[in-house]
Order: sequence, then C-alpha cells, then structure tokens
Amino acid sequence: DVTLYEDGTAEVVDNGRGIPVDEHPTEKRSALEVVMTTLHAGGKFGGGGYKVSGGLHGVGVSCTNALSEWLEVEVSRDGAKWYQRYERGKPVTKVEKRGSAKGTGTRVRFKPDAQIFETTDFDFDTVARRLRELAYLAGGVKIALRDRRGAQPREEVFHYKGGIRAYVEHLNEGTDVLHRPIYFRGEREGVEVEIAIQYNDGIHEAILSYANAIHTAEGGTHLSGFKSAVTAAINNYAFSSGMRKEKQRRLTGDEVREGMTAVISVKLRNPQFEGQTKTKLGNSEIEGLVYSIVYEGLSEFLAENPAVARRIVNKAETAARANDAARRAAEATRKTALSGASLPGKLADCSSRNPEESELFLVEGDSAGGNAKQARDSRFQAILPLRGVIINVEKNRLDRVLSNEEIRAIITALGTGITPHSGNGEAENGGEEATSKFDLSKLRYHRIIVMADADVDGSHIRTLVLTFFFRYMQPLIRAGHLYIAQPPLYRVKAGKETHYALDDEALKALLNKLGKRVTVYRFKGLSEMDPEDLAQTTMEPATRKLRQVTLEEAEEASHIISVLMGDNVEQRREFLVQHAKATQDLDLWA
Repeated sequence: DVTLYEDGTAEVVDNGRGIPVDEHPTEKRSALEVVMTTLHAGGKFGGGGYKVSGGLHGVGVSCTNALSEWLEVEVSRDGAKWYQRYERGKPVTKVEKRGSAKGTGTRVRFKPDAQIFETTDFDFDTVARRLRELAYLAGGVKIALRDRRGAQPREEVFHYKGGIRAYVEHLNEGTDVLHRPIYFRGEREGVEVEIAIQYNDGIHEAILSYANAIHTAEGGTHLSGFKSAVTAAINNYAFSSGMRKEKQRRLTGDEVREGMTAVISVKLRNPQFEGQTKTKLGNSEIEGLVYSIVYEGLSEFLAENPAVARRIVNKAETAARANDAARRAAEATRKTALSGASLPGKLADCSSRNPEESELFLVEGDSAGGNAKQARDSRFQAILPLRGVIINVEKNRLDRVLSNEEIRAIITALGTGITPHSGNGEAENGGEEATSKFDLSKLRYHRIIVMADADVDGSHIRTLVLTFFFRYMQPLIRAGHLYIAQPPLYRVKAGKETHYALDDEALKALLNKLGKRVTVYRFKGLSEMDPEDLAQTTMEPATRKLRQVTLEEAEEASHIISVLMGDNVEQRREFLVQHAKATQDLDLWA
C-alpha cells in the first residue's frame, strides 16, 4: 500500500518478510540500520538474497532516507514490531522493540527534504502510473494507492492476474486487435525473459521494454534481440508457408512490427544501464539470449496457430506494399520535398539564416497567414500558411502522409527530414529507406510555433499538427523546439487603454480589475485580428505568450492520441464523457 498524506509525507507498507533487525555480522549494528543508511546494503547484493532487484544500483531506501527531512521505519518480523526514526539520513533513535506482531512486513513513512527538492508535492498521476506498471510486471501483486490530501480523497488499486498479457491489452485499449495476446517466457543462464505480443489494425508499433522492472526508455540489448528475432521468425514463416515467394524481398523490421504492441521484461543479475539517463540496458550477452528465446517461442506459436500467423503476415505484406510506394514517392522527390533544396512557394521566409534566432509560424488558413505576414518581424520570423484541416497521420500510412501537400510543405520548410516513431518514443529505424533520415542539426528554425484560432476548430487543427510531430519528428519535441501560440479571445477597450484576455476566465478577472465602462470585442479567429493586435499579443517576443510542447511520457501521449485520433468511436466517447466535467472545451494541447 502507498499512501500520500496532507502533511507532505508518503507511506509505503508491504507484507513481505520484513527487513532483518538482528546485528549485522560485520557492521556490529542492527541490519535494519545498515540497510537504511548504507549504499548497496540490501539483501539483493548477497548471494542468498533476492534473485534480482528493481533498483538501479541498490541505493533506493538509503537514498530516500538521505533525501528526507525525516523517515520512520517499522518492521514486523519474528512475532515482534521494531521501530527506528531518522532525520536527514541519520538515526535519532535506536532500533526499538514496540510490541508483538502477527504477520510480517515493513512500513516506511518519510517526508522529502524541502532544502533539497524545489517541490516536495507528490503527483498522484505520476505515482499511479509507476505503480500500475509494477503491478503489470509482477502479475498477481496487489498495490493500493491512496491520496489523503484535499477534500476528496482518491484511491486506486492495481491488481492484474494476467501480468504483462493484461498490460498489452491495456495498451491496446481503443484499437481493434487481431488476436489474443501471444505470451511466452524462458530462462537461460540465470536470465528470465518474459514476452507478450498483440497486434492491432493500426499502423504504429508500441514496444515497452523493462530490465528488472525498470523501464528502459532508450531500449538496449534486450530490445535489439527481440526485434531481430521477430523479424527472423515472421520472415521464416512467410517464406516457408509459401505466403511470400522466393523472388520477393524479405520483410523489414518496421513492416513486421506495424501494429504491434509488445512488452519485454527481462530479469538478470548485475544489469548494466547506459545512456544519458541510464535507461538503456547494455549487457551484451542479453541480446543473444533474448533472440533465441523469442525466435523459438514466436516460431512455435506461428506454426501452431496458422490463422493468426496469416493475419500477421498479411498485415506485414500490406505495410511492405505501402513502404514500396512511399519509397518510390520519396525517391522521385528527394531533391525537393525531403531534401530542402527547394522551399515551398507559400513559405514567407525570414531574412536571417541563423537557426537559433529564427522562428517558423505554422498558421491556420491563408487569410490568417496573410495577417501574420503583415504582423511579423521579417528579419527572424517566417510564416507557413496551412490550408484547412491537414491529414490525420494516426489513420494513414507513410505513403499517404508523404503525398499530403501540407505535410510535405512542413517537412521541406524545416529541413530535418522525418523518421517514424513508435508509441514508446523509439525511432522505427526500418522505415528510414522510405523517408529521409531525421537530422536535428539541419533544423532551419529553432522555434516552430503552431498558431491556430482560440476555439474548438483551432484545437482540432492544432492536435492534428502535433500528432504529425509526435509520430514523425519526435526528437524536435524532445529538444524543446515546438511551441503553441496563445492568441487572445478578447480585446477590451477602457478609454484610451487596450487590454487583451486569453479566455473567459481571464476576461472576468480583467473586467473586475478595470472596474469601469469598457468595450469588449471577441475575436472570431486569427483572420479577424488586425496585424497590430496579432503582433502585440501573439508574435512579438516581448509581449506574446507561448506554451512549449513537452513529452513527459511518450507512451501516455501515444495512448491519448490513439484514442482521440484513431478509429474506435466508442473508446473516444468514453474518454470525452470521462473528462466532460473537468473542462468546457476539451483541448488536449492547450
């Protein structure tokens, strides 16, 4: 159980064995105190301790203790309760016996140190996301999260008997699936590998990989082994069954993974985490182990389930035909549309050639684009008008995406090329032959600003544009180059003074502040704004308001985009009903 309290503390209670309290053989003090104050002191580092651990370096509880204003631990073990208190990592009491206990377990309550952290408030959704993840990975484990803060306490219980099979079903909510989850596991050389796969009728992959319950967002050797094995197994079945002829090329990795949702979980001793954020598994021996287990398990499944195997191969064949068409289209236009050799005719470029100071406004409609051209500072601000509603890339394959004039104009103007990205934020590398390889260093503008009307229609267009960036230019978002303009809904005249209000709430506050006779004008859209108004409120760096687009959790963003922009109407209806009370106009990105 995890409980968040009003006083800023958090409590974690389990019904495990309980941390040992006897004297440590070498430290000559209670093993509980050693565990709470010493790095790498947990049972996971002894030969007879835990087989594997979810910690990165065995510093979890001791680091929590060191970073807390205070921490209290209570252990139920061997029929007794034991207690100790710490302040900023140092024990202020001895390990004390406090009565009898019927069961076993450990209770830890702590308060994050405000002298160390800028904010000490626990975000319920972030904690819930991690606990839900753990409950899926440790199928059968029951975890309760309780929030005792505020007038209305919240509670969620995570309990999934199906484990990672249930996880892929959860990830596929809102999609039409092709089959029940494929599941297999294996163990070799002390490494446990657990795999769950389920295809849907969509065009994007979503593969989540874990090592010792740690989400490896940057992938690693286990993910590489998995992808290679899937490509080999499906190709082997496609050719051996006669579904694919000898004269045909092999299916690529991105083709066999189109529409795939998968969870990869490996458990091993001494994981080596690499990468800038230490979320990439680097153990070289794992790739071959995962490959052999996945190849054998998937090959056996395909052989025993020919109907499902045919559906999977047919989907890959469809992807292959689309990729071939996209490759031909890309080759025919590589010197223009994707290479940036010829900029789109409707682009009003800026005079500066310094990307760091240059901005590109993606403006809804030609009329608003005309106003923006008059309002801009042409030295560093470029304007690219977008005609109406652009293509929904969530529903269309790459060949159709590349044939869309507005999308091609964006790609050409930015100059980076594109790389399709899966639901977990990883590049679908196999598609690079059909597209130009994404190169962030070639970005022509370091601020890309989406400027649409401040209404529901504008929100729709904005969401379509951002869906494209999420799927095909995700590194650009992660680097902090994408922004949303915040045009006002209202202009308020009070004598000779002019004020602007972003929305109804801001208007109400402004009217209360002015407290005198005023004239209120509501802008119907960007095209209704005078160039002077547009410049002052939305384009002039000193007076405008921009909202930077970030991706804290690519998986969560992918799921929401799939629900709102996908084909499952019922799932979208449920989402809207669920959020109807929270907002008047649902705007995912504003």
